[in-house]
Amino acid sequence: MPIRLMIATCLAVLAACGKPQVAETPAAALDVADLARDYVVLELAMGQIDADHVDAYSGPDELREKAETMGWDLDQIAAESQRLRAALDDVGDADAVRVQGLLDRLTALDMRIDINREQYAPFDVEAKALFGVSAPDFGADHFDQILADIDALLPGEAPLPERVEAFRAQFAVPADKVDVVFQASIEECRRRTLEHIELPANESFTIEYVTDKSWSGYNWYQGNAHSLIQVNTDFPLQISRAVDLGCHEGYPGHHTFNALLEKELLNDKGWVEYSLYPLFSQQSLIAEGTGNYGIKLAFPAEERVAYERDVLFPLAGLDANEADRYYALQALLAGLSYAGNEAARDYLNGDITRDETITWLVKYGLSSPERAAQRTRFFDQYRSYVINYNLGEDLVQAHIERGDADASTRWARFEEMISTPFSPADFQQ
Repeated sequence: MPIRLMIATCLAVLAACGKPQVAETPAAALDVADLARDYVVLELAMGQIDADHVDAYSGPDELREKAETMGWDLDQIAAESQRLRAALDDVGDADAVRVQGLLDRLTALDMRIDINREQYAPFDVEAKALFGVSAPDFGADHFDQILADIDALLPGEAPLPERVEAFRAQFAVPADKVDVVFQASIEECRRRTLEHIELPANESFTIEYVTDKSWSGYNWYQGNAHSLIQVNTDFPLQISRAVDLGCHEGYPGHHTFNALLEKELLNDKGWVEYSLYPLFSQQSLIAEGTGNYGIKLAFPAEERVAYERDVLFPLAGLDANEADRYYALQALLAGLSYAGNEAARDYLNGDITRDETITWLVKYGLSSPERAAQRTRFFDQYRSYVINYNLGEDLVQAHIERGDADASTRWARFEEMISTPFSPADFQQ
């Protein structure tokens, strides 16, 4: 046994204080499949402590039961992570892609352990360990020009955030129309996706409307190609958010992504680690990036405007007279997306207070104070996760559209990205 593996194993045993370990045979005798099962138990054990950590699990009940039986604390989870890392380092090159994926997941897990210990790294260090990338840093001047363009689009005497909020209120879907508008949107997202991507015959989803959440929509993957999609109705649903959520949470976004990974990697290849989705991992950069880019893929700009104006506006009972100015505003607001990253970075690094964060988000994110406060709740709960939406989308778009790819090529590259063990390192290739 290599000396580093012997030391790591001994430390893990000592840290466990006499409690049984996941592996019952020496680490050197295990192959990648065995180590992957141990890894799943480890992540499920972390999920017993950190309620947000395991986003979905559809694997064997015996692994969940083993994790529950272990009853590990953070120190024991950290020791087992180091044991698995040492064992994976000794695996040959034949399983290099799978091994690297597991090592990346362990790096993220180690950072999440530190977060649960309230041992916080700087925002960019945390993001790199969890998601494999760090977000660019933009100063206020980057957003000032966009604000000037929005000010010209919506002239008036009131503060700009108030003007934006008042204008966008015209395009809020009435509460009694939310379900019919969202159902129509997600079905159209599904129809367009199925023209390009084959999904399991049994795939399905359920929609729920919820309140008191820090997010606007969420996909809870249930396994066996089924998703529970929740839409938060704390705030009025903007007409454009129906397509956003339908694509992002459903087709070709999270539901499609999870169903294909389950089929291709878990069912067909037998990679048990893909029975579990650790939210704080590199998988989320790909999931959120493809979820957002999938909106553009399914609804190229002019097609989206036409669909919303001709189908969704009438369903919602909205007046389309100001639609052109609404979509011009939406395009400008998209340029402010990184303002949320800057707010999160400074807030989580302790450079600004919550009140100062809300003020920043009102000014540079053009949020209402209430929405800005909800956003800080998201920062508290999910921390540097915010970079996955905009940076993830930008990285996905650049990779898929490289070389002036046509629509067919873009769809093919997108499908490959959401059905293979794609990682942030692959963006460099």
